[in-house]
Amino acid sequence: MKKTIFAAALCAALFSTATLTAQPNGGFGGFQMPQVNLETSQEWKDVNYAGDQNAYHTCDIYLPKKQQATYPVVIHIYGSAWFSNNSKGAADLGTIVKTLLDAGYAVVCPNHRSSADAKWPAQLHDIKAVIRFVRGEAEKYHFDTSFIATSGFSSGGHLSSTAATTSGTRQTSVGTVDIDLEGAVGPYLSQPSTLNAACDWSGPIDLTDMDCGEHMQFGDRSPEDILLDSKLSEAPDKYLSLSAITYIDKNDPPIIIFHGEKDNVVPCCQGRKFFEALKAAGVTTEATFVPEGGHGMGMYDEANLQKMVRFLNAVRQGSK
Repeated sequence: MKKTIFAAALCAALFSTATLTAQPNGGFGGFQMPQVNLETSQEWKDVNYAGDQNAYHTCDIYLPKKQQATYPVVIHIYGSAWFSNNSKGAADLGTIVKTLLDAGYAVVCPNHRSSADAKWPAQLHDIKAVIRFVRGEAEKYHFDTSFIATSGFSSGGHLSSTAATTSGTRQTSVGTVDIDLEGAVGPYLSQPSTLNAACDWSGPIDLTDMDCGEHMQFGDRSPEDILLDSKLSEAPDKYLSLSAITYIDKNDPPIIIFHGEKDNVVPCCQGRKFFEALKAAGVTTEATFVPEGGHGMGMYDEANLQKMVRFLNAVRQGSK
């Protein structure tokens, strides 16, 4: 079932769909047409990063138009409320991806398993596998592995942020939940999945407190309920294990946050809580809260996109 999102009303329909299935195309990628012409020197489509035959384990790779020996890498993850397993072709290509390419970054846009394919933490395992793939295939794709960052919108922002706050941690316990944060996806298990930086665009960060601000209601089964196959009232530790904020410590890589104050899907208090928790832990961070910004709408102006680039550049140069 193909879904291309043109307006916030349709976003609500996507999140509250009664029959929740993975989306074969389209999806929730920052409110734009899914086909965008990018200026690149090389592109690879549908590269399998896991060494299997599954479309949800494929990625698209873009290299900047200006050719050089190697490129720093940003892995950008689409949003879908974790419902989609194949929306890499709509992963903010005309905005975030284009800006990163113009700034000299190689961009990898991966698919990942949906909540219909597998429950948490399978989605995090997929993103960790992409990070290891970047290191394992660096020579072939001209990746400079001295700098690897993640970025993502909405649930992609959640995955980007959680990959960052769990960077360097393979396994831990969250209350009663023992959680494997690394997984065993792909052929490059000896490679590290550590990150140098991360960008969070409108991501849910504390899944125990999604009612911290006003937002649309999802009925009896929220996207996080479906991802965990649970209820917050029944298993709060599962929701803590899903939350990027749970894993924050002083060793986390620098993280930049963008959130709209009028976001009616993921309330802005999620971004604010993340920012304050990162600062309290001594993690390098910046945050931009856009007064008129919604869930994707009004977020991707040139000022914000360039702020992202300046932050990543500063981390690379050691000035962050």
